[in-house]
Amino acid sequence: MRGLDPLREALMRRIAGEIVISPNPGLAMRKWRSLLQASQVEVAEELGCSPSVISDYEAGRRRSPGSNFIKRFVEALLDIDQRRGGRYTRELARIAVDVSDIFLDMREFTSPATARRICEAVEGEVVACPEGLDREVYGYTIIDSLKAIQTLSGLEFYRIFGSTSERALIFTGVSRGRSPMIAVKISPLKPRIVILHGVRGEVDPLAISLAEGEGIPLAVSRLRSEEELVEALLQLYHTLSRREGG
Repeated sequence: MRGLDPLREALMRRIAGEIVISPNPGLAMRKWRSLLQASQVEVAEELGCSPSVISDYEAGRRRSPGSNFIKRFVEALLDIDQRRGGRYTRELARIAVDVSDIFLDMREFTSPATARRICEAVEGEVVACPEGLDREVYGYTIIDSLKAIQTLSGLEFYRIFGSTSERALIFTGVSRGRSPMIAVKISPLKPRIVILHGVRGEVDPLAISLAEGEGIPLAVSRLRSEEELVEALLQLYHTLSRREGG
């Protein structure tokens, strides 16, 4: 289960990496244990060792811990916080996850493209509001759906719109599309088109209903991989740039 949570994995790498490269690993261990509000006793119980072991590492009385111990130490910190509701894990994940992990690509067009052309570029199948496909679009953002929903706060969500809201939002790692459309629904800024990638089976009826209610075309990209998706939109971006350059 842990391996399926990208935010947890990113946070684990951040904490473990800092401990490993720190000139004083014990001090780094104590820092992160304090940030996650875990006592030495709690961590020791989680690891099945004596609290004095944790104390000795943090005080520098033992030689630097090995990579396996550090991994278990970090997992213990996150497990303890998770049982309490995961508050500190969520807060720290926002710091640990780089924006580039959430936004796979973001471009502004030098000349507009229609929503229809963007849809065609990604082999999109329109499932709502086809009447809006002739609207002009001035850019696009490709977003890792799960990371964005778990990590971005309300104000941070606005960053997906770049310099203009007249853009295409492409969500990857989507199961059925409900969460991305709920996020779009509650945002005061509205995109010109929403494209879902990674959908298995049918799009959630609520996602379609929300798109229709907002008057936003909704499509499903049938490209096989995220790499193909990024490349297809990048090719469109370069085509539009060449046209503008004359």
